[in-house]
Amino acid sequence: MFDLSLKDARDALRAKKFSSRELTSAYLGAVEQLNPTLNAYITTTPDLALQHADAADKALASGDARALTGIPLAIKDLFCTKGVRTTAASKILSPFVPPYESTVTANLLADGAVFLGKANLDEFAMGSSNMTSAFGGVTNPWQRQGSDAKLVPGGSSGGSAAAVAARIALGATATDTGGSIRQPASFCGIAGIKPTYGRCSRWGVVAFASSLDQAGPVARTVEDCAILLGSMAGFDDKDSTSANMPVPDFAAACARGVKGLRIGVPKEYRMEGLDPVIDKLWQQGLDWLRDAGAEIVDISLPHTKYGLATYYIVAPAEASSNLARYDGVRYGARSPGRDLIEMYENTRADGFGAEVKRRIMIGTYVLSAGYYDAYYLKAQKVRALILKDFTDAFGRVDAILTPTAPSAAFGQGEKMDDPVTMYLNDVFTVPVNMAGLPGLSLPAGLDHQGLPLGLQVIGRPFDEETVFAVGQALEKAAGFTALPTLRAGV
Repeated sequence: MFDLSLKDARDALRAKKFSSRELTSAYLGAVEQLNPTLNAYITTTPDLALQHADAADKALASGDARALTGIPLAIKDLFCTKGVRTTAASKILSPFVPPYESTVTANLLADGAVFLGKANLDEFAMGSSNMTSAFGGVTNPWQRQGSDAKLVPGGSSGGSAAAVAARIALGATATDTGGSIRQPASFCGIAGIKPTYGRCSRWGVVAFASSLDQAGPVARTVEDCAILLGSMAGFDDKDSTSANMPVPDFAAACARGVKGLRIGVPKEYRMEGLDPVIDKLWQQGLDWLRDAGAEIVDISLPHTKYGLATYYIVAPAEASSNLARYDGVRYGARSPGRDLIEMYENTRADGFGAEVKRRIMIGTYVLSAGYYDAYYLKAQKVRALILKDFTDAFGRVDAILTPTAPSAAFGQGEKMDDPVTMYLNDVFTVPVNMAGLPGLSLPAGLDHQGLPLGLQVIGRPFDEETVFAVGQALEKAAGFTALPTLRAGV
């Protein structure tokens, strides 16, 4: 049961090989067994999950099955879930129980999904390791060959990725502001897509950087991601940035193939010091696509080198504005003080972790009088140039292939005392967010220590279909079957 993909489990449910209650109970048992080690879930909801499962079984029995009827999922604890605690992995939101459902999770529920619980993340989605959570770090279910040292799952959606990789969820929601779907997918040996900005509603998702945040799925296969995105996506008049566009059949697009497609290779991504193992895998991916009938085209994205610097001005600026609402007055945790100002200060000092405070201070600085033009305004101009580079490139190619991350998963405690080194984890993913494009990561090989490595497919705006087609072609050629050490069913 744990070896099934989401699509295979869905087919088995419809064929009455097992019930949703049986499937959900098996997954709840696996969560109970493995979560104390992995810490992938902050909150589990077994009673609610079984209620959802029973409703799914009734729908299956009556022939009223929808896209996800009976499928157990993990929900990143950044999505508001009605009546279920939503923390954003922060002390300041630890008591918050939303009275409403986010649009994305409401869409999943309408399609019959079963929610197992709320997945761990970096606090307010700020981080690339999932070690900044106020509820403790997440452990990657993969281990280096010959070592039991704990590894990070990547971030910020590390809990979602670890849960899917460890077989304690069939799929999961995630969010991506600078790589937070794709990098943990790469570190955990699974697939994950950041759709085009505006494809999924942001309503009811705790905000980090509003012009960059985008919800998307992580799952075991490219096709599973396509199925999930088909349910998550859609126009929402409660989100002013939501795109009023039809949702295509993403799953059907997976089987299109790549014959006749032109695949771009940006020369700027072959940066100095790139790990030879990752460079070799990248070349292997290009060879696979060429063998499948695609044409490989060299392209240039000259402003890529400014992507990280631009991101770490824009994202903290928006974060400092978004996080101003957490003041201990209306909801969330409150630390008392002698007067209102001291209450604000104590609440925010006690409620936010070090990384969140760091980004608030950077953001407040770049938005302050005298620095707004020098930093924030200039960063927005560079952002426009990054988008123009991609627009020009997509005049010549149909998709772009790059590595997902500059390394495999690293050890807990490694690199983590140097914020700049941590920020470099997103060097290949950040430009995609700056341009609002769709980007998919899929597992394509292992490094010399037996850890998974991902390749990234970048597409035109709202052309996730081509991204899925290229992704499935790569997935088929790679034949990635390696499994993590810590997983359900073993």
